[in-house]
Amino acid sequence: MWDKPALLNWVANLLYAISMVVMLYAVVYVVVHLPIFPLREVKVDGELHHVSREQVKLIVAKHLKGNFFTLDLINARDAFEKLPWARSVSVRRRWPDRLEVVIEEHEALARWGSTALVNKQGELFHAASGSDLPVFYGPDNGVIEVASQYDSLNKVLRSANLEVATLALTPRRAWQVTTTNGMVLELGRVEMQARLEKFANIYSSTLVGLNKKITYVDLRYPSGFAVRRPTAVVNTEKEKVASVDSGRKTVEVANTKQGDTKTIKNEAVKKRTGTVT
Repeated sequence: MWDKPALLNWVANLLYAISMVVMLYAVVYVVVHLPIFPLREVKVDGELHHVSREQVKLIVAKHLKGNFFTLDLINARDAFEKLPWARSVSVRRRWPDRLEVVIEEHEALARWGSTALVNKQGELFHAASGSDLPVFYGPDNGVIEVASQYDSLNKVLRSANLEVATLALTPRRAWQVTTTNGMVLELGRVEMQARLEKFANIYSSTLVGLNKKITYVDLRYPSGFAVRRPTAVVNTEKEKVASVDSGRKTVEVANTKQGDTKTIKNEAVKKRTGTVT
């Protein structure tokens, strides 16, 4: 080997190149870690209604470590995505000293039982909300299905001045709606919207004018539907009818007694006057 100058030159050049690469890497590493490239600004964009300035400041102080070059963008994005109302986050550097963060918030559509919220994409997320939202129930794999049915069913009910308070999908894939006025609607497993449209038309044109409270409607019949009224209301009306009937009987008895009294008085007068008929 030592008697081969060409090979020795090749090895020497290789070692020289490696040493230069290592030196260059060391210089770059030192330069980018110098405090001459600090991250001076974090700009957060997006239609934010729930993410607060205090939450952003906390993430910046706790998770954004390093300067413009050394900041880990993946860790920064993950930190912002942990915010309860953050659905998606994008993070990028902007020369010379700014970090731009774009946050897309969840738009709450409903509650999923008492455990989570549902956004308009049919995704579950865990956050606090004081809004008056409808409540969805269903199997764990039915969130998207329930969310997709909500808009169409609620649109039909709004035509009758009703709104969905709860929407449930049973394990047997049957649908049940409870309106904001406490009325339960059984829709069944097929033709839910057609059945609801038929009920909404009749409700707004006929049932509303009757001023009768309805608690339950079964729409699963092929050619109509069945309604149920509150038991207390029915019993009260029965009592009213019974009271009216009793009053009529009392009046009739009183009239009979009054007639008998008049007859007795007339007979007494006739006997005194000696009148014979």
